[in-house]
Amino acid sequence: MRRREFIAAFGSAAVTWPLTARAQQPERMRRIGVVMGYAESDPNGQLQVTSFRQQLQKLGWVEGSNIRIDFRFGADDPERIRALAVELLGLGPDVMVSNSNVVTTILQSEVRTIPLVFVSVSDPIGSGFVTDLARPTGNVTGFANFQPTMGSKWLEILRQIAPQVQNVGLLLHPEPPNIEYLKSAEAAAPSFNIKLVSLPVQSGAEIEGVLAKFGAERNAGLIVAPNVVTFANSDLIIRLAARHRMPAMYPFAFYVKAGGLISYGFDAVAQFRQGAEYVNKLLRGAKPSDLPVQYPTKFDVVVNLTTAKALDLTIPESFLSLADEVIE
Repeated sequence: MRRREFIAAFGSAAVTWPLTARAQQPERMRRIGVVMGYAESDPNGQLQVTSFRQQLQKLGWVEGSNIRIDFRFGADDPERIRALAVELLGLGPDVMVSNSNVVTTILQSEVRTIPLVFVSVSDPIGSGFVTDLARPTGNVTGFANFQPTMGSKWLEILRQIAPQVQNVGLLLHPEPPNIEYLKSAEAAAPSFNIKLVSLPVQSGAEIEGVLAKFGAERNAGLIVAPNVVTFANSDLIIRLAARHRMPAMYPFAFYVKAGGLISYGFDAVAQFRQGAEYVNKLLRGAKPSDLPVQYPTKFDVVVNLTTAKALDLTIPESFLSLADEVIE
């Protein structure tokens, strides 16, 4: 049937149906790969991935409809993290997401042609993830956690609530950003009449021995630097700090809510929501260079009074009045 005969038989509106059908076709299913430096059973990692999922849904991405999110949990095992990254890349993701320096370093070496969004990394320039915060080059952007000077701030707050502390150990994975926290704390230590020492650990298996030895020091205190090793072994670190009666400063509130003494840090769950916003923009056509690397703008103090009492610490009311959250 010729076009003129077709229109005469069915009406001119009929010629528009193929275009309408094409317009109503569902958009291509997009895919995101996420590698976490937590064990899958870790409740803190689950809170973060849940916030990521929920924020994407608010932005119009519905799992099983227009998006698929593949999560993998590598804990603090670099070989497993690399294997999971390779596995996810084989699934053809549009965007990859990482948390922590260890995971991001591994993913950056594998992810070449698609965007990589990092969440909660230290010193993104010094770590080699980007060369410019305002306009990242290459395929990587995301959200950083603490400035290098945070080491001195952690030490200052620990001394305020535990003035008897004389020896402070900084528990850290010996990656470059953590060395900067160490330098910052070391520079500030003399002004507080504190001897500060580095407590490097490469894996969770080393933590108990290191803390048992340091815990024997007189008037010992502890600062825990952020890293997948300290994330993945948070319960162990909290137990050992209590066993050796060491007042301890942590980088995130989840340590304190699980029984740690005090934390000064930012909301890691909220930062994963920000990560979802960057993923949304990338899926809708933005380039990594359009999205500046961001640092947190708000830091909170969280104190656990039950733990303080167990350590025979009396937290000054003036300090508690300034805390963002007090757990009793």
